[in-house]
Amino acid sequence: MTLMKAMIFAAILVSAFSSAANAAQPGEAPRVAFFGFRLINTSLEPTAPAEQQRLLMLDDLLRRKLGASGRFTLIPIPPDITKEISAGPDIGNCNGCERDFAKKAGANWAAWGTVQKVSNLILNINLYMEDAETGKMEFVKSVDIRGNTDESWQHGLDYMLRHYLFGEP
Repeated sequence: MTLMKAMIFAAILVSAFSSAANAAQPGEAPRVAFFGFRLINTSLEPTAPAEQQRLLMLDDLLRRKLGASGRFTLIPIPPDITKEISAGPDIGNCNGCERDFAKKAGANWAAWGTVQKVSNLILNINLYMEDAETGKMEFVKSVDIRGNTDESWQHGLDYMLRHYLFGEP
């Protein structure tokens, strides 16, 4: 083997092993970097402070449910990465930046959500979970909710998690 071929082979091995270190092993819970929910307000009403609080409530609910399920390991997002995220475009609208941020945090999946407010009566909650290495969407689901209340937002996310992500009756 020539020196050049040996160097290329070594570079390929290093790359493969570094990718494998972040990949979920069979039987291992995916390590998830959750970047939070954001509101997409397409209604004619301005965004209310209560809606901003509901986004935080959904963030907390998702973290608790994923952690309690035993099916996922939540990876905290370090402050330097959080600062970098806030300086750029929205997660999910950044040409794959969520995958890079997840890998930097030591996760093998990136997760984020949106709540689209069509009106105070019609909203939908969307959750995205993506493999940080391959870009494959592992989970994508949307549920419609009726009513712009704490209870309707909680119920919508809980329903999605129980029936679609966790497969419970």
